[in-house]
Formats: sequence, structure tokens, C-alpha cells
Amino acid sequence: MNILAIDTAGEVLSLAISSPSGTQCIDIEAGSRHSELLMEWIDKLFTSVRLGPEALELVVCMKGPGSFTGLRIGFAAAKGLSLALGIPLAAIPTLDCMAYPLSVWPGLVLPVMDAKKSCFFAAFYRQGERLSDYLDADPETLLSTLNSYKEIPTEKTVITGPGAELFISRLEALQNRDCFFLDPLFSRGRSLELLQTAKKSCIVSRYEGLNSGPLYIRKSDAEINKSGPV
Repeated sequence: MNILAIDTAGEVLSLAISSPSGTQCIDIEAGSRHSELLMEWIDKLFTSVRLGPEALELVVCMKGPGSFTGLRIGFAAAKGLSLALGIPLAAIPTLDCMAYPLSVWPGLVLPVMDAKKSCFFAAFYRQGERLSDYLDADPETLLSTLNSYKEIPTEKTVITGPGAELFISRLEALQNRDCFFLDPLFSRGRSLELLQTAKKSCIVSRYEGLNSGPLYIRKSDAEINKSGPV
């Protein structure tokens, strides 16, 4: 199946395309330039696998949480392709994709994204199964929540995702570091995981459709400022 995966949830622009000739993936340190680079690199991916856009059968993007602007850009591109080509659109929660490659880890997995304001977007997983809601919490709250999911007090937890290094530094400040491992691939984009999870759950009931939108677990600063003080 010819699938295009778009990850614009963080500062890394990650794209992957799957076709009968193989899978191609690229990660670009885009910062805030996703809108400038996205379509150019999608076109380059099509060229690399010798496909035209008309050959696509599914487009998949990150659902969130993540960068407010980045998620909107990813959804806009995915919806545009879906509508123009008449193909399905699917969206996969960002934290699920980050935890997916660590499904074989026997302990807890905690993907984290810097949510600013001293907090992180996060969720707890064990062997590919999500244990918690999608959270917006400070390190102290996440540590307290973590303890409720441990099967034994010394159980090790892998920290992954683009906020992993910052989160570990906060743990060191809290003097609570011994039970954590930093995933060496924490900072990369997750378009390959998007492809893998889309293939795994590729049934019509999971397709999001053109009426779908990003998963936000916090209001944007613009929304907060507009609403004014409570």
C-alpha cells in the first residue's frame, strides 16, 4: 500500500513514504519552518520512490499533542492531499507513535514533549499499551503518577520523545534519576512509526476523515489571552 506519513508535531519535520519499492524517510531540523519545507520535501520523497501523488492510497499525520502551529500545518497538508486525490486520511496520537518502538521494553515507557511553562505533554505505556490519559503536567506530578504504575519500586522507565533530555535534567534537579534510562533515539522524528502504526491499524473505522482535527490537551496562548482572566 502506498502511504505518506507526515510528522510536524515538533521541531523535526519527519516524512516517510511506503511503496512496493520500499520505504524512504527523511528528518529535517525545521524549527518553525515546517510550512516552508513541507511540500518541497514531500515532492522529493515522491521522486525518490518513483511515484506520482496520484499513486497514493492513504495519507497519515500526527494527531497531537504537539506544537499548535506544527499540528495545524500537518493536518492542512494531509487534508489537502486527501481531498485532491480522493484518498483516506488517518491521524495517530503523537505519544502513541513515540512509545511504539519501545513496545518490547518490559518496564514502563514515558514519551515526553516540552509543553513550556515548566510542563510536559506525556503518557505512560507498558509493552505498547497506554496506561494513562494524555497528560499536561510538571515533572513532580509525572513522578508521582509514575509510582502508581510501577509493578515493583525499582522498575526502570525509558524516557523518550523530543522533551526527554530536558525532562531528565529536571529529574536530576529533583535528585531522582536512578530509575530512568534515556532513549538514545529520543530526538528523531516519528514518521516511520506513523507508517507502522497506520499499517497495523489500517481499517476504515480508524480513518479520521476531512472533519478531523488536532488533539489539543491545552489551550493555546492566543486562546487564553483572548478569553482573558477567569
